[in-house]
Amino acid sequence: MTRPETKRRQRVFALVGNPNCGKTTIFNALTGLRQKVGNYPGVTVERKEGTAIDQHGEPVKVIDLPGAYSLDPQSPDEEILRDVLTGKRSDTPVPDAVICVVDASNAERHLYLASQILELGLPTILVLNMTDVAASRKIRLDSEKLSESLGIPVIAMQANARLGLPQLRVAMSRTDLPSSAHKISVDDSLKDLVNDLDGVKATENQTSQDFQDRLIAARYDAIQELVDGSVDRGDPFGETTTDKIDRVLLHPVIGPICLTAVLGVLFYSIFTWAGIPMDFIDSSFGSLADWVKGIMPDGDLRDLITDGVIAGMGGVVIFLPQILILFFFIGIMEDTGYLSRVAFLMDKVMARVGLNGRAFIPILSSYACAVPAIMGTRTIENPKDRWITIMVAPFASCSARLPVYIMLVAILIPGVSGLKKAGFMLGLYLLGTIFIFIFAWIFNRILRKGERTPMIMELPGYKLPSLKAVLHHMFLRSWIFLRRAGTIILGISIILWAAYTYPKSNSDDPSVQQANSIAGRIGKFIEPVIEPLGYERRIGVAVLASFAAREVFVGAMRVSFNIEETESEDETFQLTKDRLASAQRDNGEPLFTPLVCLSLLVFYVFALQCASTVAITKRETNSWKWAAFQFGYMTALAYIAALLVYQGGKLMGYV
Repeated sequence: MTRPETKRRQRVFALVGNPNCGKTTIFNALTGLRQKVGNYPGVTVERKEGTAIDQHGEPVKVIDLPGAYSLDPQSPDEEILRDVLTGKRSDTPVPDAVICVVDASNAERHLYLASQILELGLPTILVLNMTDVAASRKIRLDSEKLSESLGIPVIAMQANARLGLPQLRVAMSRTDLPSSAHKISVDDSLKDLVNDLDGVKATENQTSQDFQDRLIAARYDAIQELVDGSVDRGDPFGETTTDKIDRVLLHPVIGPICLTAVLGVLFYSIFTWAGIPMDFIDSSFGSLADWVKGIMPDGDLRDLITDGVIAGMGGVVIFLPQILILFFFIGIMEDTGYLSRVAFLMDKVMARVGLNGRAFIPILSSYACAVPAIMGTRTIENPKDRWITIMVAPFASCSARLPVYIMLVAILIPGVSGLKKAGFMLGLYLLGTIFIFIFAWIFNRILRKGERTPMIMELPGYKLPSLKAVLHHMFLRSWIFLRRAGTIILGISIILWAAYTYPKSNSDDPSVQQANSIAGRIGKFIEPVIEPLGYERRIGVAVLASFAAREVFVGAMRVSFNIEETESEDETFQLTKDRLASAQRDNGEPLFTPLVCLSLLVFYVFALQCASTVAITKRETNSWKWAAFQFGYMTALAYIAALLVYQGGKLMGYV
């Protein structure tokens, strides 16, 4: 009688390497769509793992660990790398083997981390990636010689073209992967320090920094001996293609001009190219709602589906084209190597408020949506810089504010040219941008008393982007946006529908139902608070409703004033504008006076009226405290600014 076979445990590979070494491209090539993205428990470091298929058709787990320069942690990312490799995290299995990725065009420096990993004694595969970039710089590598010196498999790859991928799968299929016997050679006084991953303690006569400096020097000496004969750098003083491009893109005058042009195309595409698919999505959800109304009898269930579920889903999906375009541009800039140059160029500007250039990219992203922007702060190593960037990023006027701006500006200054209206809205964007820098400066002064963390970053060589990798990154990030922001907005939209629907009124007059509903009663309750801003209960309810998403304000006003949507979006806009412009208070006075419109515009420039932003801030800071602080201080600023505009205008005789 034969014993039944026991199921073999799935092997785990850790994928490690320096930033900008092509590690993510290899991860995507190995795992495809079989990926899961989350956070490591207790920290705001992204956790990516996927399933790859080895040469024998067996599934293996691949954990994409954060990029790092060494195992001496200087950031949460590097702490995660060290703790996973040394088995200190109970939530992550100790890897059976390591795939260590090295930039072949910069092998000596990238081998610093690799040499530390090899000394952990884990079975390792060394990948020399970006061989095409190395070849363009006339750098020749002998992978067989390096493999012989280290005693482990060494594979040359060009991951963006999938060259070397079959050889990597073959190496991953081996059950006899060796661990390297390579150790750095140091003098006796440093031998006790070699395996100390947590740093070196100070003694009476020598500081820990002195020990670290000597240990680093010894490691680089050992790396130089290792690569002698394996790496031929050709002409080390020759000018590379990257050097020639950087002469233009990093020029003190031409560089900022080129950056301005790139950002101009980015903003133009977000607010122009995205218009067609956004209109299509809007009309599609409108048609879906009409179809449901046509097949279901009138009643609360139908209204829940059309006004709650479908409207809530549409309020999220409509911004997907802008998110896709934003991440496409960022993906192209990142994959070519230009994104690092953007951070470098903006470093001096950001330094004026105590931040470094890395903070510019998330702030730029906020003009599309604050949710992916706050997620993007993970690239900022310093925790305080990251916190400040998260706290100020929502001041950037995101695309969700645009419908509110357009409607209120149309009421405020009717009959003027589109160019003047565009100039007015540009002023609103500029106002938010100014306060990004004001509060970044304030928070920096409070937290660090003016001290600034210097930006140290690698400027990778330029390379052609991998369209497949860019599209994969674009759709992955967009799915995360839909999953995290969408569920919140959908839930709140359903709650708002219920608040407008219940309790039922005996009257057939929609305005009576609206006034007696939960939402109407809340509006009446908060009226004493919002009246000094020039608002009455219907505006107050719309402001509260826009906490789901800022653009909900316009829809909530349509509900309050019983404005039906027409088949044409332009007709619906004109009807809404005319109805709101002629709306009156209970005493017969005009409701949307110029001062009320200005007060609302200023309020929406500063207010954090977005539940998904609050949720993502909580997630990225691991604390409801900071999410509440962000919401509180921005709402207080919005209230005070709107109060000053309205009451100040009244004192000066305006209405």
